[in-house]
This record gives sequence, structure tokens and C-alpha cells, in this order.
Amino acid sequence: MKSLLFEPVEINGMQLKNRFVRSATYEACSTERGEVTDKLIELYSRLAQGEIGLLITGLAYVHRNGQALSHQIAIHSDEFIPGLKKLADKVHEYGAKIAIQLAHAGRNSPALRARGETPLAPSYLENDPYWRESHRAMTAAEIEEIIDAFGQAARRVREAGFDAVQLHASHSWLFSQFLSPYSNRRPDQWGGNLENRMRFHVQVTNTIRKAVGQDYPVLIKLGVQDTIEDGLTLEEGCTVARKLSTSGIDAIEVSEGLEKIGGHHIRKGVKPGKGEAYYAEWAKEVKRAVTVPIILVGGMRSFDVMERMVQENYADCVSMCRPFIREPDIVHRWQTKERKPARCISCNLCVERVDSGESLECVQEAKLLRARSSGAPED
Repeated sequence: MKSLLFEPVEINGMQLKNRFVRSATYEACSTERGEVTDKLIELYSRLAQGEIGLLITGLAYVHRNGQALSHQIAIHSDEFIPGLKKLADKVHEYGAKIAIQLAHAGRNSPALRARGETPLAPSYLENDPYWRESHRAMTAAEIEEIIDAFGQAARRVREAGFDAVQLHASHSWLFSQFLSPYSNRRPDQWGGNLENRMRFHVQVTNTIRKAVGQDYPVLIKLGVQDTIEDGLTLEEGCTVARKLSTSGIDAIEVSEGLEKIGGHHIRKGVKPGKGEAYYAEWAKEVKRAVTVPIILVGGMRSFDVMERMVQENYADCVSMCRPFIREPDIVHRWQTKERKPARCISCNLCVERVDSGESLECVQEAKLLRARSSGAPED
């Protein structure tokens, strides 16, 4: 019997052939300037052939002062449009849909510190136990400049032929820094109560809408709750989701905001039947608050778990990151062959690899391939 996971879904006119989403994943495959490379195109070509409903690229920085990583996709200038168009065109050759994730690191920017620059943040936090690295509070003019940068970046996304854009508003990056009462202590219109703290989100969304029009899908990966004390609550996160869903956001991928432990959203040890769908309850609450499609990410490994998440109205789509690194064709396998769980063991060696500056790859799969080629026994 055909699963509802293989039923089509529509997001503001964008027709997806199924409900599987490849969640944005840092690839470390761009040049140091952020240009598209053949390696990046090859990575997305493999994913596009895997029958995934929607591919979302790794985070692309919209302003030079928002770069986080050395080989991150850049989209802060029109000069990057031709390379991005090559990427979109190649993915479309395989009948896939692709979005770009737009991001600004805020204070979470080792790339700027490596250049001797001080990263920006909504507020300066002295002796912050969660973040001891240098940063400074943004001026009101700098906030407006970055809002405009998001709009210009979205325009470039559409001009390059991508099917949609997603905002990276989670995982301790700039949007989360604005939204959390822990990190945003501004005394002006950008800080204080929730309405002011979400103003950055709303203004970015409005600016993007003006740049791309009403008929272009705009998605967001939204941190709806912090995992630090005195941070954003889920109730507040649902309020923000509701506001954004009526302000131009077409779909919401539910994740976490400020993290007590860096990388907490990429949890180790997730196995089939153990620790899967760890944002399910958050997603269910957000779905009750909005009418736009909800995308559930977080430790998805088993087909039956994902199917249940959609059947029981936790979400409309399911999103994966690490399983697609090891098995870019897993959706095709589930559709045409058998539905054994993903082979990803959540070891996070792929994360360690890109953090060290190497391009995205499943370390476990590479070990198996080397063993096979040498004739050695497999573990």
C-alpha cells in the first residue's frame, strides 16, 4: 500500500512529489570565497537523483559580516548568481526541487574572528557562560543593513532559478540571538518584550516578500524554544510561529533556538526506535498554532516513525540531514525496494569532519568502501 509520505504536497505553489525534505546541511564544498564548485554540484546531483521532495542547501551567508565558516556558500553579491544558477539547473535536470537557506551567524562567527573582525550580536553580554568569544552589540543602522541584505539575497535566489528560500532562524544564530530574552537585552525597538524581539524576523520576512513577490515560497527553520535557562519558551515560540505564518512565511521547519551545548540539535546516539523525532512534541504544538505546513526534523531514522508523525498530525513533511549523507538515495529505496531504517548511526563523525575543514562525507560509509576495495572484512 502506498504511504502518505509519497503523496504530493504544495507550499505556496511549489509542488513537491513527496513529503521528504533534505534539511539544510553545511557542506564545506564551496571555495573560500563561497563560490559554487563542481564538488558542490556533484553532491546535490546525487541527492536530486534520490527522489527527495525538496532539497535545502547548506546555509548561505547574506552579508560579509554574517559568515560563519570558511567554505560556506556566499550569496551577498550578484557575482555569485551564475554559479548558483549552475547548481539549480543541474538539480532541475533530475526533476528535483531545491531551496537555499539564508543565514547570518551573528556572534557565532569564527570566520570573522579569523579575519581579525569582531562579530555582531543584538546585545553585548559580558561574562556570558555560554559564549565567551568576542562580540559587540549591533547599531540600529547595522540591523537595517542586514535586513536589507536578506532581501537582496532572496532576490538573487530567485534570479538564480531556485524554487524557494529558507531562513535559518535557529541553532544560536542571529535570528535566535534576537528572539531569545537571554541574548537580546536591547533597550530599543529591537529588544525587550516578545513583539520587539521578533521584530527582526518580521522585518526580514517583509523585506524578502517585497524582493521576491507573493508567489514565491519563503520557508523558515525556526528555533521555537531555547535549551538554556531564562531563554525563549515554547509558548513564545508558538506565538512567533503564528505571527510569521500570517506575515509571509509559507512553511515552518521546527527546531531549537539558543543551545546550552553547541550542536545540541545534532544529537548523538539516535537509533531506530531510540531517540527519534526529538522535536515531535514541539512541532505538534506549533502545528496547532498555525495553518501553514510544518516540517519535522530531528533524529528521523525509521520509515514507520516518520509515517506516524504525518498520520498523527505532528507535521506535514519530514526532514532529515545525516541519513542523506550516508544514503542520498534512501527515499528511492523506501519507495521501490524495502523500508529498513536509515543506516546512519548518529556517530557525528561527519560533523567533526566538516568542523575540521573537510568536505561533507559519511565517514562510516567511506570506511566500508575502502574495506571493500581492499578486500578486507567489513565490521
